Amino acid sequence: MTTNVTAHHSLFKPFSTEQINVKNRIVMAPMTRFFSPGGVPGADVAAYYRRRAANGTGLIITEGTTINHPAASNHDNIPTFHGEAALNGWAQVVKEVHEAGGKIIPQLWHVGTSRKQGDPVFNPEVLPVGPSGLDVSGNLTGEALSEEEIANIVQAYAQAAADAKRIGFDGVELHGAHGYLIDQFFWEATNKRTDRYGGDIAGRTQFAVEVVEAVRKAVGPDFPIVLRFSQFKIDAYTAKLTRTPEELEQFLTPLVKAGVDIFDCSARRFWEPEFEGSPLSLAGWVKKLSGKPVITVGSVGLNVDMTGQHSEDSKIETLIEKLDSQEIDLIAVGRSLLADPEWAEKIRTGRDEEIIPYTRESAAKLY
Repeated sequence: MTTNVTAHHSLFKPFSTEQINVKNRIVMAPMTRFFSPGGVPGADVAAYYRRRAANGTGLIITEGTTINHPAASNHDNIPTFHGEAALNGWAQVVKEVHEAGGKIIPQLWHVGTSRKQGDPVFNPEVLPVGPSGLDVSGNLTGEALSEEEIANIVQAYAQAAADAKRIGFDGVELHGAHGYLIDQFFWEATNKRTDRYGGDIAGRTQFAVEVVEAVRKAVGPDFPIVLRFSQFKIDAYTAKLTRTPEELEQFLTPLVKAGVDIFDCSARRFWEPEFEGSPLSLAGWVKKLSGKPVITVGSVGLNVDMTGQHSEDSKIETLIEKLDSQEIDLIAVGRSLLADPEWAEKIRTGRDEEIIPYTRESAAKLY
């Protein structure tokens, strides 16, 4: 499909907040790729991100990179965000992206009980951990965190954020989506705690609130904090964290108060209405209720969504409409940018037909 380039002007308008200025509205979504042996991103990783920045991607959110906790990762080729070697690697990534004219923030991650015994990890003897030790299917697969260990994890997030600022990143994103640790505290099915970290939807934000507050203290007022969250979970695509606008507002309010600057709203299909009776997407509702800028994500630029379901088109015009109506502020492109580093530039110049389509083969390449 060839689209009218003039319709895409809103994609290429600058985006600014008090903390960050981005040259356009296109964000590279975080995508785990397992290309950092020993947890250390190398020159190939720096070149990978630089290529996207050089071809018009305004803001890059890195693949998930794990904080300094023994159970944070579930694969030893996932990059870490601690230790001299890994941080030096990330500093080179930042340098390359900035030289290419882009902005970049790391996604800070703890996988929680998505870690399984037998995973290829640095320390296989360490058990998975979560708010109640439950995975997204409700199975007891790990250990419930003590309050002391929760405090240690909170500080690990804060240290990672401080390091991100020190080595030149433009902000941080906290991975609170898809059934990983922060999301496990959010979601009733994985959080059965009866202390201050459990309870109703507002109560289940307490862990994230403490993480955001600790990160804010570590980085100061002028360094943007992005929080990614989702309704769905990996292997639980119909899950709902909140079922009504009222519940969503109860969820968002303590997070806004804690200091979240931007919400990254992960959906399977960005164009779908979130609640009955309104055309607003999840991101649209979050912006309306929180008053904060939002990133939308979910099958942007694709003819097939993450579950393999086909749609009639890539929905680019729908995306433009949502930007023009100010329902959303930024758009995160995942698999389309994984397959084609020139996606943004080809959209800008009306060369849609030249875009390399996403396939498992195209996405497997490191380029």
